[in-house]
Amino acid sequence: MRNKEVAQKFYELAALSELAGENAFRVRAYQQAAQAIENLPFPIEDLADKEQLTSIKGIGKSIAEKIVQYLHTGRIDKLEELKKKVPESLLEIERVPGLGAKRAKILYEKLGIKTVEELKKAAEEKKIRVLPGFGEKTEQKIIKGLSEMRNKRIERVSIGIALPLAESIVQELKLHSPVEKIEICGSIRRMKPTIGDIDILVVSNKPEAVMDKFASLDVVKSIIVKGKTKTSILTYENLQVDLRVVQKESFGAAVQYFTGSKQHNIKIRELAMKKNLKVNEYGVFDLDTNKRIAGETEESVYEVLGLQWIPPEMREDTGEIEVAKMHKLPRLIELKDIKGDIHMHTVYSDGANTVLEMAQRAKQLGRKYIAISDHAKALGIANGLSIERYKKEKKEIEMVNKKLAPFRIFLSTELNILSDGSLDFPDSELTLFDICLAGIHTGMNQSKEKMTERTIKAMSHRAVRVIVHPTGAVINGRSGYELDIDRVFEAGRRFGTAFEINAAPERLDLNEINARKAKEQYGLKLEIGTDSHSVESLVNMRYGVGVARRAWLTKEDVINALSLKEFEKFIHKKIID
Repeated sequence: MRNKEVAQKFYELAALSELAGENAFRVRAYQQAAQAIENLPFPIEDLADKEQLTSIKGIGKSIAEKIVQYLHTGRIDKLEELKKKVPESLLEIERVPGLGAKRAKILYEKLGIKTVEELKKAAEEKKIRVLPGFGEKTEQKIIKGLSEMRNKRIERVSIGIALPLAESIVQELKLHSPVEKIEICGSIRRMKPTIGDIDILVVSNKPEAVMDKFASLDVVKSIIVKGKTKTSILTYENLQVDLRVVQKESFGAAVQYFTGSKQHNIKIRELAMKKNLKVNEYGVFDLDTNKRIAGETEESVYEVLGLQWIPPEMREDTGEIEVAKMHKLPRLIELKDIKGDIHMHTVYSDGANTVLEMAQRAKQLGRKYIAISDHAKALGIANGLSIERYKKEKKEIEMVNKKLAPFRIFLSTELNILSDGSLDFPDSELTLFDICLAGIHTGMNQSKEKMTERTIKAMSHRAVRVIVHPTGAVINGRSGYELDIDRVFEAGRRFGTAFEINAAPERLDLNEINARKAKEQYGLKLEIGTDSHSVESLVNMRYGVGVARRAWLTKEDVINALSLKEFEKFIHKKIID
């Protein structure tokens, strides 16, 4: 499946088009095409073979031709043309926190900066601060951003890339090779936000046939090593995938061992030693007799150690073993517990699909309600709405509600928390909405004190029920703005505000540490929102649920796990002390 590979080319096309000063609508078209391709649940090459690319929302004839050209030749003429106009190295500069396409272009035109090395030198020599629209703070942020980029482990990729890839491999092996059991292990199974490599375990009585099929999959860029019971390949996403064939009687122990985490497994081995036992990937053994006493199932490994089975997402040595000894682990939230999705966008702002299309897809996924939360007017880059346009959207929502009843669509808005903490509209106009979300989208360079006060002020509005992507972090992008999270959470408790776990795999904000703190230390409610800009992205809810499980959350902690009736009660209750 080459979806990520193709999507990446269109992200490059969008970025270089913007750097070259091309039409903004064309840039947006490339971005939407990339998002749509990235979120496809099936291979883009299959649609190309069937000449059905234009059936994808946001892909017209011109973009379809570019996809076909890339799949057949490995190049896109338009992309090559842009590379002659704009140095490709500017793409890396654009990704430096504090910059972006417009500023990268200014740096190139005014100072001739084409590489991150040249950018670093110019910043250290204080040449950037004198440019219009930059200043000393921006220059310092660039230096900090460059340092962060150097320290990042760029070999780790988003779980949004790794999990679908792993699942596609498992599906192919299930269909076309003699596997009896198969399991994805490692950090993917623990739902970590970023993944270094992929581990897959198999039970088979014909291991060589399984290895032959694995090595011949379309995802294989190169074979690192191929053996009878272990093969390692490199995919086009530059991810290493290790496939191991293990014995049936050891499968559970191997799954437990290769799931990790390392610290969790160390604690498990220490506990086993105290019981005169040995635990490894082959099973649980009595130290005196060396007899295997457990290991065929993962549950048996934990049971023989006197532990409640521990969900993979909890296995980070953060107290889970101690609680499992008492058999008091919480029943973690599951995807099936999610009843609604209240953070999504339509064609009214910067989304790719209509209200009806978003609602129909959400209904197919088992949701009972959604909230359409298009951007408010202050975010011009996202085609933010005026109150008049929201009223038009409300009428459309009312019509769709009649068509899809008892499924329910609520009118929401994603308000902008402005630099002084105010919102896009006065409180008197916010009565139009069923529920208001609010988040910071601009002015992220303010001090920690100002960012904190700004957020707290926004929370004090009676209409604001949820703070979305609360820290502004982007995985492999930016670390987030400075914020006193404890003060913000304390204010949330006072104002009755919920906080989002943004399920977009490039965000996952709040992370599991802050989400767990919100629950355990402040008794706050969380919301898991996909922040979808297309029907394809609605399936990303599972990544947000993964964060929630890593944070030890139950369905009682999450507002969109409420029934429709209970959710209606929630949105009509706002406490201001």
